[in-house]
Amino acid sequence: MESHIEKQNEDALQKSFKEMISTLPQGNCWGYFDDLCQYQGFWFYPTFLQGALSAQQQFQVQPTDIILCSSPRTGAAWLKSLTFATITRTSYNDSTTPLLSKMPHDVVPFMEFDHAQFSTNRHLGIPLLATHLPYSLLPRSIIDSGCKLIYICRDPKDTFVSLYHFIARYSKSQNTQPIQLDEAFELFYKGVSWYGPYWDHVLGYWKASLEHPDKLLFLKYEELIEDTVLYLKKIAEFMGYPFSSEEQQQGVPENIVQLCSFENLNGLEVNKTGKHRDGQGNLAMENNIFFRKGKVGDWKNYLTTEMPRRLDQRTLQKLSSSGLSF
Repeated sequence: MESHIEKQNEDALQKSFKEMISTLPQGNCWGYFDDLCQYQGFWFYPTFLQGALSAQQQFQVQPTDIILCSSPRTGAAWLKSLTFATITRTSYNDSTTPLLSKMPHDVVPFMEFDHAQFSTNRHLGIPLLATHLPYSLLPRSIIDSGCKLIYICRDPKDTFVSLYHFIARYSKSQNTQPIQLDEAFELFYKGVSWYGPYWDHVLGYWKASLEHPDKLLFLKYEELIEDTVLYLKKIAEFMGYPFSSEEQQQGVPENIVQLCSFENLNGLEVNKTGKHRDGQGNLAMENNIFFRKGKVGDWKNYLTTEMPRRLDQRTLQKLSSSGLSF
């Protein structure tokens, strides 16, 4: 009887979320599946916002949890694989790690959807959880618990190009016409993008990292690319899973970096042919859509001369006096 009442309450809660979301300002969907809607200064796809509101109400965090935070297309899959391989390095080896048979987004649950999966992972001693939520919209329980957060960001030009190709590839997989790059650029520039404005997303976590450096590790994709082993050691230390001197002598950090390299992950069968969220309607997509190039500076191959100048100008304007730069 209790579970029936709980289900009724949950259904009523989700219905109230949907009704509220239907009243929000709407924006261009970039050719993805639903129009974007604006909530508390950020743009969301309705399904993701509903999941976020649900998490705000119901997510129970533990002080030992580690939350991986990012805006879409800034290195989340790479960060998930590095942290997962680091935390589970005594449970699995190079031939048994789940990263060989599951894509990174499937080994680290997503807070906006995967509460049940996270509970299971937590019981297995894997405290990792991921979110794309802006800092200001994280569940209060996360802020109050003192659990650790790791945020990764990326040069806005590469972020835009990666996001554009991700959504264009999804559109093609659905046999729909992708949005034109110049139209997507204008939307991104104005802040109308998935979990955008991008600069506000970055700044929220940047300011929090300055206030709580012991609780929030702020990473740049470009620095992680430049010296992955160094930053992996910092990440491991921050998470409370430092590499021993013996492990360092044995090259354990280097092995993890190699396992999680773009070339290795991109070449795995599961990431070439598997499907993420299979059976979950329009959330389902081919794993290979998530893996493109992983390069720094790829924007030079796609943007007109004027586009990077405008984006750099907007970035300087948005980040001025913050102490952060790209």
